[in-house]
Formats: sequence, structure tokens, C-alpha cells
Amino acid sequence: MDFTLDETQQDLRTLTKDLADRGEEALREAGVLGICLPEPAGGAGLGPVEMAVVLREVGARALPALPILTSTLTIATYGSAAQQERLAAARVAALALDDPPGSPPTTARDGLLTGRKRGVPYGERADVVLVAADRGLYLVDGPVRAIPEFTSTGEPSATLVFDGTPAELVTEDTGGARRIFAAAVAAQASGVLAGALELTTGYIKTRRQFGRALAEFQAVTMQIADVYVASRALDAAMWSAAWGLDDKDVAIAAFHVSEAFRALFTCQHLHGGLGLDVTYPLHRSFAHAKHLAQSLGGADAQLDLIGALL
Repeated sequence: MDFTLDETQQDLRTLTKDLADRGEEALREAGVLGICLPEPAGGAGLGPVEMAVVLREVGARALPALPILTSTLTIATYGSAAQQERLAAARVAALALDDPPGSPPTTARDGLLTGRKRGVPYGERADVVLVAADRGLYLVDGPVRAIPEFTSTGEPSATLVFDGTPAELVTEDTGGARRIFAAAVAAQASGVLAGALELTTGYIKTRRQFGRALAEFQAVTMQIADVYVASRALDAAMWSAAWGLDDKDVAIAAFHVSEAFRALFTCQHLHGGLGLDVTYPLHRSFAHAKHLAQSLGGADAQLDLIGALL
């Protein structure tokens, strides 16, 4: 499959790079976070590949996750025009998919939700929340009762509690929302690893040890080559997932997210003590890679899913 970006996608990548260097607020003000909404709702009607283009550049700079981008694509794909307009008006949107281990599944009865969702990024601040329940995907207006959680990146996260909370059905199929979420995580992780690889490559070219640049040592070149291979593998899997949103392709991309986290250990090792310095950019990349890998359940969970799909 040819994953070459078309002119619009390349322009979007260039724009996102420029805006991401200025921070999340610049992306929001430029309307980039709403590009997946249809034009009547104020968006550009773009799809999962364009979402991946944006999130990869966000990841390369180790910026916080942008759940509103994933939520807008989900609503654009499955929601009504009125639901799309509600999301367009939201400043913060969240996607709540996972029930806490051992707890009863979230249920929907007569338009009311009961249950809990764990690890919801920006859940406490969200104006609207998309919630997966036993009978489909539902749209809930915030604020929702939230129990704050801690994340490796320092980003806000929460367990959301629904106790007869009014909700509106978006679609009876939650599989599509889960595929979009996993593809979005893979796109951001791809950027995180690419950014860490660029940072580490520059470091070993200039850092000298025993009178030579680190890049001149064979052991170092072999290790950075392993990181490059992991980055290219994640890139290929991620673009395949974004282009088709096929169950198997998405699961493979999610597996490579965990492999990317392992590659960050090598980047830290090649930096020596500097890699652990919280004032140095690599620390943010490592934290984001860990957070993204955990949000998909880890490599073993994805291998189980791939096996079932095969």
C-alpha cells in the first residue's frame, strides 16, 4: 500500500509543525482540532489519515494528548448533525471507553448510564464525553462526577462515575470508536518515537567520549539502528491502521506502540544520566510513550487480540 501523503495532507503536516512548536493553544486557535468535523459543523470534513498527520506532529514534540480530535472524528463518523454541532461548541471533549478491572460493565437503560470509566484523559474538564456502554456509544454533557487519577505525563485524567446520568445514543456499535482511539494513540506514539530518535541521533553525533563521538562506536550505532527499525515499523503499522481502520491493522499498530516504549529505554541509555533529567526533552518523550502504551493495555493484550482476529 502506498502511504504517500497527498498535497492537502502535506500542507496540514507543515501547518501542524509550525503551530505545534507554539503549543496546544495555537493548534486550537487555528481550528486544527476541529478538522474532522463536517463543514456544516465548522470543520473541514477530514478523516483518520488527517487526524494521524496532526497527532504524529503533536507526539514528535511530546505535547499533551488531544482527545477532542479523536472525539470529533468519532462524532463525525457516527453522530447526527445536532451531535456534531454540540461537539463543535465544546472546548474540551473526552472519550471514555474502558471499565475498571473487576467492576460491572457500564450499562445504558432508558437513556441513563450507570457505571464507571477509568483513565479518561481530561475527563474532569470535559464539556462533552463519549461513553461506551453495553448498548452502544453515548454522548453525555459535562461536567460528570470524576475521581482524579495520576498519569506519567502529568496530564489530567480521571475515573468518571455515572449514576443514572442522562445520555444520548450515538451508535449501537462501539467498535468503530475503539479503532479510532487506538489509531490515534498509535499516531501520537509514532511521533513521540520519531522525536526521541531525532533527539538521540543528534546527541550521539556531538557527545564525545574517549576522544571520539559516541556515534563512532559500533555498539552505539547498532543500538540507534534498533530504535530506527522500531520507529519505521511503528510508522508503517500506524499509517496502515489510519488508512483502513481495519481491526487487524489497528491491533498490529497498537502492538507496535508497546515496542516503541521499549525503544525509548535505548534512547535514555544512549543519553546516559542526561536521559533521566526532567529538564531535558527526552524525559517528556519517555513519559508520553509509557502513558500511550498503557492506554492500549500493553503488548500482551494486543497479541491476544491479533491471535483472536487471525
